Amino acid sequence: QVQLVESGGGSVQAGDSLRLSCAASGRAFGSYSMGWFRQAPGKDREFVGRINWIGSSTDYADSVKDRFTISRDNAKNTVYLHMNRLKPEDTAVYYCAANLIKYVSGWTPSYWGQGTQVTVSS
Repeated sequence: QVQLVESGGGSVQAGDSLRLSCAASGRAFGSYSMGWFRQAPGKDREFVGRINWIGSSTDYADSVKDRFTISRDNAKNTVYLHMNRLKPEDTAVYYCAANLIKYVSGWTPSYWGQGTQVTVSS
């Protein structure tokens, strides 16, 4: 069992940077792949990116590639989402997720955080 708590959300201007953190409880954190999803108002939740258990491999949605970076610190049981050159269309609730498995339908996690709001104004 893993519990995830996100932090770092807020309101910023277009072009700004923001870093989200996700603190995980549970001894198995270091063995899980971790990821981030987001959900904008009126839209489905979408995959943002993921990182493997050791931090050697990442995948990103095309919409955030080259702007967002995921990293993790297994000693601190924490995963980060570094967001640069933010755009108004990045406005969403961002969710941390653990133990992602890739199915035909896409990346599917076993555990979710409660989400943190990111608002980007133009």
